[in-house]
Amino acid sequence: MGRDPSSATLEVKIHPSRDDAAVHHGQGSSPPIPPRHSQRTSPAGSSSSSSNATPRNREDREFSLFRRWIPWLVPCFVVANVVLFIITMYVNDCPKHLFRGSCVASFLGRFSFQPLKENPLLGPSSYTLEKMGALVVDRVIHGEAWRLLSCMWLHGGVVHILANMLSLVFIGIRLEQEFGFVRIGFLYVISGFGGSLLSALFIQSGISVGASGALFGLLGGMLSEILINWTIYANKVAALLTLIVITLINLAVGILPHVDNFAHIGGFLSGFFLGFVFLIRPQFKWIVQRNSPSAPSSLKNRHKPYQYILWIISFLLLTSGYIIGLIFLLRGVNLNDHCSWCRYLSCVPTSLWRCDAKQVYCETSQIGNRLNITCLSNGRSELVDMPNVGFPSPLELCSQLCR
Repeated sequence: MGRDPSSATLEVKIHPSRDDAAVHHGQGSSPPIPPRHSQRTSPAGSSSSSSNATPRNREDREFSLFRRWIPWLVPCFVVANVVLFIITMYVNDCPKHLFRGSCVASFLGRFSFQPLKENPLLGPSSYTLEKMGALVVDRVIHGEAWRLLSCMWLHGGVVHILANMLSLVFIGIRLEQEFGFVRIGFLYVISGFGGSLLSALFIQSGISVGASGALFGLLGGMLSEILINWTIYANKVAALLTLIVITLINLAVGILPHVDNFAHIGGFLSGFFLGFVFLIRPQFKWIVQRNSPSAPSSLKNRHKPYQYILWIISFLLLTSGYIIGLIFLLRGVNLNDHCSWCRYLSCVPTSLWRCDAKQVYCETSQIGNRLNITCLSNGRSELVDMPNVGFPSPLELCSQLCR
């Protein structure tokens, strides 16, 4: 999730990377089978006929036919994010509302970007993002809880949306092929909500946008999917370690300033627990027994006992966590007051950067139909026409002047 890179009011959700070959079931193929189930069917299009196939080969062919879904929801998510970004830039209309400096790429007209000092990601102003539905904790507390979901469809700039959408394509399409649009759709949206919720409980100043909480949810779902479907993986330890390393690297990036690592952590934890609920697979022997008349009828349960236990525990933890988090948020609780070291999970101060948000204060006075604004931190002043109702606001004008 993101908060303004120049004034620490907009942080960017950093997208998770992924090593596909090492983590998941392999491109366009069925899930890898452990060594004790090492017999595999020949690829589609093999010259061997089904009439000559042995019973074991027929069983393996049935196992390899885990349903493969045609991905359409994830591409729709990508299109929706891009369309909303274009609409946001149209509403932003930099040439009309910028009273100081010049817009970037002015040849784009009303689609041109805010000055780089204001938004180095090549995007709109903070006020535009707030108007479009960015996460603003104060507004959520006063009845606009829908911002917990709307913020995950907005982005701070071209750089931000490009990074997130590339990650969504590489991670989301593979998962949708394997588990279908319903489960992956719920995993994506609920994880994004969880990321926004944790972010709002710890970062209560500025605004926040971005889909990275949802993307980290997909990453967390991949991890729990390996654990709950442990028996169908051949290189299970290598896949698990690879995914853990990828996760730790991406979370480590989140300790940089202007990066909302709480959204990453909240999205990842939500996806991790949701993976135990949504991405559960039947055990191998049950599939063979169901699809092969020659297989002995020895198993009655579709899943192993540990799979049922993980499902129940994850559902209860996730549900209770969301309920408690929402209660705390709507009551205006700041979890930093109860955890003095938690702020370092999102930003670690060094000699190169600071983590505290820069506060801006201005004095305003009206002269006829013009507004005189003076920034108290640097002494700069500007005489501007009275802003239209709600756009841009005096706070936005003050923020621009104090940069």
